[in-house]
Amino acid sequence: MKRASAIVVLSALFAGFLTQTASAQVGSPRNMKSFGINGGMGTSQVSFIPKIKQDLSLGPTFGVTYRHISEKYFFLICGTQIECNMATRGWTELIEDGTDNEYTRTSYYIEVPFFAHLGIGREVRGFQTYINMGPQIAYMTGEKQYKGGHWNTLNRPNNVTAQYDHPTENRFDYGITAGLGLEMHTDLGILGFEGRYYFGLGNIFGITKKDYFARCANSTISLRAHYLFSL
Repeated sequence: MKRASAIVVLSALFAGFLTQTASAQVGSPRNMKSFGINGGMGTSQVSFIPKIKQDLSLGPTFGVTYRHISEKYFFLICGTQIECNMATRGWTELIEDGTDNEYTRTSYYIEVPFFAHLGIGREVRGFQTYINMGPQIAYMTGEKQYKGGHWNTLNRPNNVTAQYDHPTENRFDYGITAGLGLEMHTDLGILGFEGRYYFGLGNIFGITKKDYFARCANSTISLRAHYLFSL
């Protein structure tokens, strides 16, 4: 029920922004559409309760981007953006129990973020800074785990071992994401760089009273580049 409510709230907020952007008459209207590719690297973790000590897990991300700029309100350039990306997530544990054990879980996702895009700067032949923010949904297409060393879980801190050999139960993921970036607009297209953070609201395992974890949600920080062509 909480998951469904969160999705409804996120969808309603974004739908409200789309409606306001499409119907607003106070600014100077635009109809600038662009399409292109994006890619980069991300660091990911999974927020566990009870806590599991982790290192950052690195993985690539790449996909396609569509953007529609619909209005300029004073100095603020307003629009929407949607992407479809392939991303690698997961977690790498810091096992400090005197063993040589290593553990990494790698998960592969198709991600679809829906952004409100707000920019400041030159629209053509110049630089523009921008903010992207909005909801994101994703679906896990596969995963794998790696165990290293002479495997022995008897001395794990807090005896947290329920994650091992436990396949992801909830392949559908959702949350909120935001990014800050800089673009160079030229006659040949738009080249941009962005730092982005994703905060997961869904959980990869069950979190009912009979389950071990009370929270197990994804979070990622990524650095990415994109190149867009005007349509």
